[in-house]
Amino acid sequence: MKSISQQIYEYGIVPVVKLDDAKHALPLAKALYAGGLRCIEITFRTDAAEEAITILSKEFPDMLVGAGTVLTCEQADRAIKAGAKFMVSPGFNANTAKHCIENNVPIYPGCNNPSAIEAALELGITDLKFFPAEQSGGLDMIKALCAPYTAIRFIPTGGINENNLNQYLSFGKILACGGSWMVKSDLINAERFDEIERLAKQAVNKMLGFELRHIGINCDNEAQATAAANMLCDLFGTAVKPGNSSIFVGTEFEVMKQPFLGKNGHICMAVNNLDRAYANLTGRGYKFNESTFKYDGNKLKVAYLQDEIAGFAIHFINK
Repeated sequence: MKSISQQIYEYGIVPVVKLDDAKHALPLAKALYAGGLRCIEITFRTDAAEEAITILSKEFPDMLVGAGTVLTCEQADRAIKAGAKFMVSPGFNANTAKHCIENNVPIYPGCNNPSAIEAALELGITDLKFFPAEQSGGLDMIKALCAPYTAIRFIPTGGINENNLNQYLSFGKILACGGSWMVKSDLINAERFDEIERLAKQAVNKMLGFELRHIGINCDNEAQATAAANMLCDLFGTAVKPGNSSIFVGTEFEVMKQPFLGKNGHICMAVNNLDRAYANLTGRGYKFNESTFKYDGNKLKVAYLQDEIAGFAIHFINK
């Protein structure tokens, strides 16, 4: 079973939510889920938090629900009883952190300086919140802190939005990003769940960064592939680069010397992080052909969908 940290890494974005009324918990979760976000941090800044976590834990078991702004052991106990799977705190409190560890619930304490980091490491906590992210020096500060503390990873929160999201996520020590731009309180209180769903989809698409890399064309033999490649070269004035099994025409076309996956060929899409794309797409019901998987260490780097679209296999790679 995947750890909580691995799930958070694959989701990539943790919506940080302040709920004034627990009745909004379920429609909010449905909107986020429909938008491709299946993780939520409900802050203990309002009286509705505990009830909201209870509702989601019972009615939306597929969503990873955590409690945020957990400042005391008493709040941690209430969140655990309500069903929270992880805790987040704005700063480092040794008593609260120890209490969560003793109860086998992951906690991500806020650590934006060496002293707090070392206190967390003393307890064996290596995945940390970085808060407030932008005001604490942003990605440059995170990189500086990760240089001497090589074991740590961060969930930056505070000032994160769709414009700087991928700047943070591009750094290997970022577990995920926390943010509230898609779940602002005024949208929730006005019950604008359609807008929250739209913003969630926009955030996910921004994070994944789907980009067409090339179209693969199946041919029956090398002679047919060469003729097709030469015609594409003549049409578009791009260079022909023969390979063992295919011929590339520029970067846009790959002409296969014999039929490969897909009735007609394949479409290659590049993404910012294939692990996150895989988690998102499988969560939306898409199935992958696991026999096509290739890895770089423990990270997925090549994968095909199981089903074709209009006779084309869909092929994903990392940028």
